[in-house]
Amino acid sequence: MRVRRATRKRGLAALMAALAAGSLCAGAPRSRAEAAERGGDGPVPAIGLPARLGIDLDTVTIPRLQARMADGSLTSSALTAVYLRRIAAIDPMVHAVLRTDPTALRQAAASDARHRRGAVRGPLDGIPVLIKDNVETRGLASTAGSLALAGRPPAGDAALVTRLREAGAVILGKTNLSEWANFRADKPTSGWSAVGGQTRNPYVLDRNPCGSSSGSAVGLAASLAQVAIGTETDGSIVCPAGMNGVVGLKPSLGLVSGAGVVPISAEQDTAGPMARNVVDTALTLAVLSGGHPSPAGPAADPDTGLPGDLRGKRIGLWRLPSLGPEVDALMSRTAAALRTAGAEVVEVTPPYQDRIAELEYPALLSEFHRDIDRYLATRSGPRDLAGLIAFNRAHPAERTCFAGQEVFEKALAAPPTTDPRYRAGRAELTDLARRSIDETLAAHRLDAIAAPANPPAWTTDCARGDNDIIPSSTPAAVAGYPSLSVPAGTVDELPVGLLLTAGDHQDARLLALGAAVERRLNAWRAPRYLPSLPGPSVPKSPSRGAGS
Repeated sequence: MRVRRATRKRGLAALMAALAAGSLCAGAPRSRAEAAERGGDGPVPAIGLPARLGIDLDTVTIPRLQARMADGSLTSSALTAVYLRRIAAIDPMVHAVLRTDPTALRQAAASDARHRRGAVRGPLDGIPVLIKDNVETRGLASTAGSLALAGRPPAGDAALVTRLREAGAVILGKTNLSEWANFRADKPTSGWSAVGGQTRNPYVLDRNPCGSSSGSAVGLAASLAQVAIGTETDGSIVCPAGMNGVVGLKPSLGLVSGAGVVPISAEQDTAGPMARNVVDTALTLAVLSGGHPSPAGPAADPDTGLPGDLRGKRIGLWRLPSLGPEVDALMSRTAAALRTAGAEVVEVTPPYQDRIAELEYPALLSEFHRDIDRYLATRSGPRDLAGLIAFNRAHPAERTCFAGQEVFEKALAAPPTTDPRYRAGRAELTDLARRSIDETLAAHRLDAIAAPANPPAWTTDCARGDNDIIPSSTPAAVAGYPSLSVPAGTVDELPVGLLLTAGDHQDARLLALGAAVERRLNAWRAPRYLPSLPGPSVPKSPSRGAGS
């Protein structure tokens, strides 16, 4: 075990050093004219940095920002002020940001002072970050979207927020989410919470952002921060990332501390980084996981591109035709692009998926009852799950989109985690999920498994609830293995992500592969904030929930 952990740390350290040195930036920089052509013709005027700074927020990476801060042509204060102005101008349309931190500009000024002294703490020093509202952040209400936790902000920070502050990041504010991380009702509406209302997909505003890290993904797609923090139990980082055209990493279980994060299941929960490109995602992971790569110095070239070399890489394509013919056609085009770049792509179907789906939900019910009771005992408000159920019954605002709390009620009645039936089920579940990935990787000698991260976004409808079936996130979520969503393209105007899954604690190798795939596909497009799409909505699929 000690040898394996050391190997993991060396792998991450090597990747982070390369990223910080500017040798793995996300894609070739797009010209401002090209960015305007792709994103500036919608109803929202382009809102960026003053022209004298010459930075396109949609495409700039952290290494490029740090190079500008190092030569004195950019300050964190200017960058933070522009993001705050964008939030004020754009967020009323998408409802991604619940609140901004009133100390953000003071944090930025402190970072500027460190840059002037040559005492930069790392590549996130001075970089504005949005935090999902189920992550405790001192002085800011951390609610999980529920009025039950809205009364008193936590006194301290979650462990991951402490690491961000120590790295010099600017905590810009908190993002909306699917209430209780989509683990309250049988027919939830992703992106809705009693605290924040409905978050909207910025590509087409009547479409859903997926859950539960909806505000974090939408905030990035709308360029309201440089990076954001999401959380996932199954799908809640990678589905919103895919559906909103950004990058999201669900790290290996245990790589990022869960202390101070509202739980569903200690056996599957993890926080993770989200960004508009892989390089920023990787640099943020280094901080969240306790690594501290050196910042890009003046000698680093912030515009150096990715190696982009996929030759010899073996990728298994899990097609998932249940997501529709348009998504399947996009996967065919994606596979062709990867093959053209030198990758070998073979079609695979990871085994045991029906049994994994059968076992996961009952296990999560028992784990949620255990873990939420422990968490609520640390906060003001309801002290346990039974009290939370009573709170929702007594507060009509908790039922303004959907009334149900069937998941809460089932969890209250679920077997305790000391029950032999639960223990046997969880042991089988985790074993099958790990085997489904390990056996597929070994049988085909793969570097990763690729699958669609999401269907095209469905129309948001409180009466109907979510309208999705998304099985691609489950194997890695249950196994505790890493998965990474990168933009693959669009169906009409709606983004679809490519989900890459690798083996246990292969986060660094997965990020390196994801960076090469990102560069090859070059699929990111700025949102146009369309009010709706003509014609019928995306066809209905059997519902399995939009991620938790």
